Amino acid sequence: MAISLKAMAIPLDSATRDRHAAWPVVLVSMPFMGIYRPSIQLGLLKAIAGQYGFPVRTLHANLDLAARIGADYYSGLSQHRGRMVGEWLFSVAAFGDAAPDPEAKLLDEFADELSYLADSPEQLRDRLRRTREQDVPAYLDALVDTYPWGEARVVGFTSTFQQNVASFALARRLKQRWPELVTVFGGANFDGEMGLEVVRSVDCVDFAVIGEGDVAFPQLLSALAAGADPGAVPGVARRVDATVAATPAAAPLPHLDELPVPDYAEYFTRAENLSLLPRVGNRHLWIPFEAARGCWWGAKHHCTFCGLNGTTMRFRAKSPDRVLDELAEQARRHGSFRFEAVDNILDPAYLKRLFPILVDTETGYEFFYEVKANLTREQLKLMALAGLRRIQPGLESLSSSVLRLMRKGVTAAQNVNLLRWAQYYDMDVAWNILWGFPRESTQDYADQAALVPHLLHLQPPRGVGRLWLERFSPLYADEATFPLRSRTPEHSYRYVYPDSVDLDKVAYFFEYDPVEALPDSAYQELDSAVRGWQAAWAGDRRPVLTYRSAPDYLQIYDGRQPGREGTYAFRGTLAEIYLACGDRPTTASAVREKLGGRLSVEAVQEVFGEFQRRGLMLLDGQLAVALALPAVSGR
Repeated sequence: MAISLKAMAIPLDSATRDRHAAWPVVLVSMPFMGIYRPSIQLGLLKAIAGQYGFPVRTLHANLDLAARIGADYYSGLSQHRGRMVGEWLFSVAAFGDAAPDPEAKLLDEFADELSYLADSPEQLRDRLRRTREQDVPAYLDALVDTYPWGEARVVGFTSTFQQNVASFALARRLKQRWPELVTVFGGANFDGEMGLEVVRSVDCVDFAVIGEGDVAFPQLLSALAAGADPGAVPGVARRVDATVAATPAAAPLPHLDELPVPDYAEYFTRAENLSLLPRVGNRHLWIPFEAARGCWWGAKHHCTFCGLNGTTMRFRAKSPDRVLDELAEQARRHGSFRFEAVDNILDPAYLKRLFPILVDTETGYEFFYEVKANLTREQLKLMALAGLRRIQPGLESLSSSVLRLMRKGVTAAQNVNLLRWAQYYDMDVAWNILWGFPRESTQDYADQAALVPHLLHLQPPRGVGRLWLERFSPLYADEATFPLRSRTPEHSYRYVYPDSVDLDKVAYFFEYDPVEALPDSAYQELDSAVRGWQAAWAGDRRPVLTYRSAPDYLQIYDGRQPGREGTYAFRGTLAEIYLACGDRPTTASAVREKLGGRLSVEAVQEVFGEFQRRGLMLLDGQLAVALALPAVSGR
């Protein structure tokens, strides 16, 4: 059943309509948001405010900086999420003489991590200092001078990760030129006490929306237009004399089908005009869409390291009909069939009520989605047929004991099985291995290092290393369960914000010293093994481990190690046992039943052990999973 997606105007009397029409709004997304997708925050808030009769324009100002300094250089900066180099580049423009680090010590301290941006430490320092001292001021001046800010009454900034300081820098210039402009800030960087501290300490911020803005933002605009008290709007923070006043946020929006379709038109126009996107042809971008908010798993078992959904964990999802209609609408508007879900987790209901329709209708869409790793082969096959090309399953570890410490709700066997079938169905998997969890053991990482050589035919992790401590995560919030000797804001923040800002309140990333931490040497073997895994995939010929089968016969080709290629052949019961562990992790008891009880559980376990010794099977507690993939694709 089709759902009307026309932006329906909210019923307003004529006086209210006239007031709103006299309050034009500009919504801005600053660096360092990526340039190859529009901001869903801007697109959605434009559509919402437009329903209330406010004239709204959006400005993807991140595009202008990319056009000025080069798209590749900009993209390298935008991908560096942890260290605050992007914020540092705008610190002087935002805070003037109060900005710290005039000697650019940040560039020396983090030179190794930033080395990918230049060929040498000297070139790195010169390039980033030139960006900070020349490109950034010129960029901001051009934005102020060339955009019709004087026509606006409100300028809204959305901020996630490294967008705070660039937004402050532009807001500061705008307030100097047009003091009557009202600035409103919101986004993930303003959740909880982070937003309150920014309102207290940064004078170019007039108001902040704390939490979801779907209802609060248009209500704030309505109050401003009517000359009413903005402090009466739920979820709004403002300065009152020397303090910050904030009203509690309203409950998160329960019915997402009520939201309009995000309006991305101005993004495409600006990206094309700046020659960052071709006007026709293959643009290689993914249009963001939102099918759900919150996390159904986190609402039950919050993963210990995850700081997402700080105050809005409750899971809500759009109906499949609404999702289908929205995808069709955006494809028609922009001539693109690639979509990137901003959801933190896939709604399991879509496996029965959305993806089968996408398969049947042969739409030609391609998707990125964050998923849980407990998906079965059949589910992955369905998703692949529906167009899922890239997934982020949050694997995080190849140790079931570490996964339990994370509260992931999956096993190492399930993680490996997902990697197997995602590869078989040609899905790109974005994943990492994390370490540094309370109560982990050295053996947890020795076992993972020993496992890696048997997994070379599967897609390796993109990164491996110590977890970031994030605000809102259980590791941050629950000191009784996860004791730390110390916790301080990540070090690079002190090179960005002046002393007037309380870093403990504004930081999202933290450094920490856990009680009974393992030495760095405990992770070295795994780190080395993963680097070898990545190198094997970077070569001209990727490792393989495949099988072919006939009744009572199994042949496995092992091409994981160059120079050690070979073929195994198994007949009869051995072949049956291996194939019985192919689709999903399985117990010896289940395999015994599948074989009609011909063997004892102990005998099946003994066969499992022989397959494991050859590196052909993973044993994870009572679970066994075959590692080889079918040689014939597409089944």
